[in-house]
Amino acid sequence: MLNQEGIYPHCPVEIRVLEVGGLSKAQLKHKLQQCSIRMNEYGHKLFDDEKFIVSHIKRSLETVELSVKNLGFLNGATTLQLFQAADAHGLQLCPVDLGPFFRIQHLDQPETYTSSSDKGNQAPSGSLTIASEPLSEDDFFPKGFYLRRINDELWLRGYTADNLHVWNPDDRFIFCRTGSIQ
Repeated sequence: MLNQEGIYPHCPVEIRVLEVGGLSKAQLKHKLQQCSIRMNEYGHKLFDDEKFIVSHIKRSLETVELSVKNLGFLNGATTLQLFQAADAHGLQLCPVDLGPFFRIQHLDQPETYTSSSDKGNQAPSGSLTIASEPLSEDDFFPKGFYLRRINDELWLRGYTADNLHVWNPDDRFIFCRTGSIQ
């Protein structure tokens, strides 16, 4: 564990207020296309699933971006461990529809430089994973979205991970502040 100075809320974080909802699923998909947002197969599968619902009510959410180690895990953690630690620190899971809205409103994400050390089954360097409740317990169904910029192209990507997957200490997550979800 880190000393208290390196653990949320006593660590550097990126706080954003985002507008979420107020569009139909078709309108949201059109906005993604207008912004030249690319999606991988998992992103499309998650977005197109009937359980993925876009709120018709527009609301503002306050998000917090931090690393796995900022939740106290120097050696990484499973998704469940991360989500429990975030909850203990007053953070909540994001609604799954935050992912596309976050991507549209975060167009200045820095470029991700891939290297030969990037390995499969790990979050890519520079990516931002949206912490949200999975829509399915199926290990082969996407668990959520992450954002990435590659070769000057913005991506909204879906990912899969089973319950045993260990996130690296430097992996970055987006949570909502307690009380900001209505």
